[in-house]
Amino acid sequence: MRLTAAIAALAVAVTVGLSGCVTTEHDGGAEVLAADRLAPLVAALPDRPASPSTIPRPADSPAPTNRWYSGMVFGDGMNPVFPMPLSFQLVSGGFAFGVPDVAAGGTGVGAPAVADMTVTTHTDSVQLVRSDDVSVTVALVNGGQPQGEVTIARGSPIVSYRVIVDTAVSLSEPMSPDGGTAVVDVAGQRFAMIAPDGALSSDGTTVSLDAGATVRWFPIPEGGDVAKIAASAGPVSGVVTSFDVGDDATTTHLRYETGSDEPTLIAVTPQQMAGRDEADGMACDLGEFTTLLGVLELCSGSTLGWSTPRVDPAGTLQLDDISDSERDELRAAVIDDVAGTTFAEDSYFGGKSLARAADLLVLAEQVGADDAAAELRERLSEELRTWTDPSGCDTRATKCFSYDSETGGVVGQEPAFGSEEFNDHHFHYGYFLYAAALVAADDSALRDDIAPVMTVLAADLASGSASELFPLRRTFDPYSGHSWASGPAPFADGNNQESSSEAVAAWNGLGLWAEVTDDAPLAREATWMLSSEAFAARTGWVGFDPDATPYEDYGHDVVGIVWDGKIDYATWFSAEPAAILGIQLIPMGAVSGYLAGDPDRIRRNVAEALERGPAPQFADLILMYQALAGPEDASAALDAARELPDAAIDDGNSRSHLLAFIMSHAG
Repeated sequence: MRLTAAIAALAVAVTVGLSGCVTTEHDGGAEVLAADRLAPLVAALPDRPASPSTIPRPADSPAPTNRWYSGMVFGDGMNPVFPMPLSFQLVSGGFAFGVPDVAAGGTGVGAPAVADMTVTTHTDSVQLVRSDDVSVTVALVNGGQPQGEVTIARGSPIVSYRVIVDTAVSLSEPMSPDGGTAVVDVAGQRFAMIAPDGALSSDGTTVSLDAGATVRWFPIPEGGDVAKIAASAGPVSGVVTSFDVGDDATTTHLRYETGSDEPTLIAVTPQQMAGRDEADGMACDLGEFTTLLGVLELCSGSTLGWSTPRVDPAGTLQLDDISDSERDELRAAVIDDVAGTTFAEDSYFGGKSLARAADLLVLAEQVGADDAAAELRERLSEELRTWTDPSGCDTRATKCFSYDSETGGVVGQEPAFGSEEFNDHHFHYGYFLYAAALVAADDSALRDDIAPVMTVLAADLASGSASELFPLRRTFDPYSGHSWASGPAPFADGNNQESSSEAVAAWNGLGLWAEVTDDAPLAREATWMLSSEAFAARTGWVGFDPDATPYEDYGHDVVGIVWDGKIDYATWFSAEPAAILGIQLIPMGAVSGYLAGDPDRIRRNVAEALERGPAPQFADLILMYQALAGPEDASAALDAARELPDAAIDDGNSRSHLLAFIMSHAG
């Protein structure tokens, strides 16, 4: 997301009272950035609310910003969210859900939320009571008294409602008994309901429930066996995420908890199915749903596990094979670039300028530009110490960090692109972590000086368990395998992410920082997120199968913005094809090899980006991407890079880094 102010939320009549949120601790991450380690580091920062417009939040624990469900619990109203394969929305006096239709048109593919079924609970407000990174529970309240709790989970087709007091709910569509369930067909989609015996009224429009009872609804795939599906429809109470890091792959495990041994229904994406760990014991023979994530297979079980190729953090280009003349060329370019280096002051461009300079420092040391390297190291060290002075915000308005105890996170000053509302934190702080890791790798004194604040930045993104200080892994969605950029997600199409490459860069920077500080649990977590995010970038933004659902009628080779309710051939800032590709490339560096592997696709993506002529923006990054297609492509890119005007080089890049990257792939 790249907005300087939040877009107005979809208004609804219900008010939101966010209180009492308790997150589920996740195994595989409890050692990562533990709260007792973080408390004194956070206490050293000034405690400042981010801005007067900051969205409402849970009163007793960190806000679940940047989640797929954030739009449902923040802002003046509640927006649709997309558990997949369902859409779900809190509405005045209850909630609604449905199965979105997927259709291409214009500049993207849409699957907007639908209200196939509305359940009226006769309540007047909601409270967020429990959340983790995959599931969420909200209480529906009447006159200050919770009446029941509704739970939804990513990858679960089930909406479950557990009542707290004796109550009756009304259905928008009358349901008919069908064995041990009740069913209804709405606009060609069948839904089933499981409720206690005798709860459904004779006309099928009212469900009367005793305190403690649970009713659940779920869609039936076309041709699906209602009884067979219902037998596996255990109500989800929470999801526990864990992961493994192997030599060649990382594996994600999601355990859908039901409070008993009964199985539940899990919708599995094509990417998950391709890497699925069949030891999870699931049976995937219940039917299919066509969604914006592709054709999801409906499975019965409790744990979904799948693997993606391992990607390791990297910060140094491989230049061993370049020629002496190329090394001389780079040395001269580095000296010029160091002389022109300046540092920005806000939380995005400030971090970006630090990362640019850190790349220059490493390159200067590689090519023997010793004087330039020494000068830049001194300047970089000073700049990092300025940014990481815990009390910096007490004396200046920029180049410092404060803590927002109302939202549970760190805000860089000055904010950029809505970062005070927790937009884009991984984009911003990934640059800081990357620069800190490269500069402090050989400077233990600097590492020790900057470590307290850098550790807090890492925690803002990657705490391995929720605490009173930070939410669990703020931006990362383990079911989707990628991050979400908007803090409050005040949109009818759910949350979104534009810059897939900056998300990859965040976990690359996190991993490098973990290596420098010998933090093995954090390094393990970072490698898992880096691998997942890189895989998602390829399969969702720049390397998807154009013949597969939902892309068959999309008409483009690159996605600009991935939403939960649509995919856009667009960006927040430009409609140029070069910008749509370029924002998936920035920043290009040593880790960017994850974008390689399909030379023909790279060439097609570049051709589409340049279909309107020379790139008005990101020309340097597109040349670097072109170099990944093969030695001949790299050679042509190198010739073009040498002629590229200074004004065409991104402010986070430099001519010497541009040339060095292409040279590293030209051999």
